[in-house]
Amino acid sequence: MEQRLTDEERLTLKTGVFGAVFLVSNADPGMVGVIRESFAASGALADASGVVKDALTSGPLPRLPRDSQLEIESVVLPALGRAVRILREKSPADVDAYREVVLTAADRVARAHDGIAPAEAAAIDQIRGALAEPT
Repeated sequence: MEQRLTDEERLTLKTGVFGAVFLVSNADPGMVGVIRESFAASGALADASGVVKDALTSGPLPRLPRDSQLEIESVVLPALGRAVRILREKSPADVDAYREVVLTAADRVARAHDGIAPAEAAAIDQIRGALAEPT
């Protein structure tokens, strides 16, 4: 049975998605790339549905650190894990959809500018790990 997400839970899901995009984008920065990347990611976000779409399209934008890749990771990766746990508890049917949106957005961002750089591939691996089921 699906339960409504709280504002805080929706923000956690949003932090995970937007943060994953930012993490990949920041892994191999470049101004022209950033513009292409944001358009690429928006396509993946538009494909979301149900609880995931509601979380991504309502409420405030997440505040993400901008100082260093490590700082971004320290916020984004735990948010992804929390988002999976929230969905597992409140809307289990949306767990795979959330993972798909996050990974598709991250992949599109990485491919948007001259293919996937090694740093971007590493960031996507971290994101995939954070979305994995806890053992």
